[in-house]
Amino acid sequence: MKSSLPLRALLAGLALAGLLSQAFAESLKVGYLPVTGHGKFFVAKEQGFFAKEGLDVELIEFQNSADGLNAILAGKLDTGAFGTTAPVAHLSKGASIKIIGGIMGGDAAVITTATNASRIRTVADLKGQKIATVRMASGDAVLRGALKSAGINWKTDVKIFELKNPPAVIESVKSGQVDAGVVWGPHDLRAEDQGLKVVIHSTDLQPGHPCCRLVVTDARLKDEATWEKFLRAILLAEKFAQENKKETIDAIARYVKIDRQLLWRGYYSPYLDQSSDPNLKGVQHFADVMVNSEFITTRPDIAGAIDTRLYSKALSQLARENPRDPYWKKLQKEFEQKDS
Repeated sequence: MKSSLPLRALLAGLALAGLLSQAFAESLKVGYLPVTGHGKFFVAKEQGFFAKEGLDVELIEFQNSADGLNAILAGKLDTGAFGTTAPVAHLSKGASIKIIGGIMGGDAAVITTATNASRIRTVADLKGQKIATVRMASGDAVLRGALKSAGINWKTDVKIFELKNPPAVIESVKSGQVDAGVVWGPHDLRAEDQGLKVVIHSTDLQPGHPCCRLVVTDARLKDEATWEKFLRAILLAEKFAQENKKETIDAIARYVKIDRQLLWRGYYSPYLDQSSDPNLKGVQHFADVMVNSEFITTRPDIAGAIDTRLYSKALSQLARENPRDPYWKKLQKEFEQKDS
């Protein structure tokens, strides 16, 4: 009986420590899309990387980037990752926001029916067609830029219908209401499983293009220590996902309710870039394409809108803490290429 008292005291102490840790953790509301590309949010949450950094993160689901970014601007979210199109469009209108990192790149595709796939093989083949997209999606802006480069005026030579989410796009293509649609992963794989065909990948049109960027308001950016910890957690999740595939899919499956095999194919797709880098040069090019295609009329100051310091500091901390780990050195080299 006596020997059990120290054990009970230890357990009580551990429980108290856990409660105190939760009590002093900083609470953050983080917006996400229910897709494989946002897997690092789920890994960081489920594997405890946010908690280890002293962050109590509540993940809040959105169906498209436009709604998510509006929630950030309204102060309903602390951060989130909502395409490249949406933040660039808002920056062109003078929004007080900053990009501090990334969640994913690429991963969008043009889909059509098996019948139409024989005649829609390139962007030029879309002239005169009806196309469904998701409002403010990165793939939408990439496609409009490619149409302009092919000499096709997307305002008059095609009919673009902006829908709420990828499932709506898939249904509109299946039903024949439109000739083609633009979705992001893993919905391109879902479309194929339903008999549709992927005819163009967004990375064919704009190689290496960034997608979902981590965005905060200028006011929230002042809490630099918070965002350094947040980016550390995201970077740790990135590395974990590369090395622990089953556990990564387990985490994603808690938030994206589709077949596990589809999640696996989606997250580890060759068309999905999982870099957490802010990618200053990539976003600048993306913005240039948006201006040239007349998606936006004002060229935003991208260099002034991307804060690379916080990502660089978080990455340097991890490299110092793990001097023999080549993963962090590789990311530092990529940072020099993408952001200097």
